[in-house]
Amino acid sequence: MSLSNAVLKTPVAWTPVCAESDLVARSGVVVWHEGAQVALFYVPGAETEVHALDNHDPVSGANVIGRGLIGSLKGELVVASPLYKQHFCLRDGRCLEDEQQALRVWPVRVNEGRVEIGG
Repeated sequence: MSLSNAVLKTPVAWTPVCAESDLVARSGVVVWHEGAQVALFYVPGAETEVHALDNHDPVSGANVIGRGLIGSLKGELVVASPLYKQHFCLRDGRCLEDEQQALRVWPVRVNEGRVEIGG
């Protein structure tokens, strides 16, 4: 394969933010990462998932997303903002009720008992 056909990717740096044991099933935990509050959501199931989204609610302006309720809406795994009840997709951060609103999403993984956020 020539270099012109190769896909070159920048390696992702992973930063540990908490222990896996700090996560609460079907609930949010907020951590500080690179100057931002990040809400971590642990969703156990057939495939255990951890999602990392901005804790800052773009509608109310408050840092409350980590206190939201997790559920399923229109086939999407979502978190409902505790203030105005907008639903944000855990996978990509988009708001189901208002396409103009979205939450930032970070890559996240569990590695040897530590939750790590990619940058």
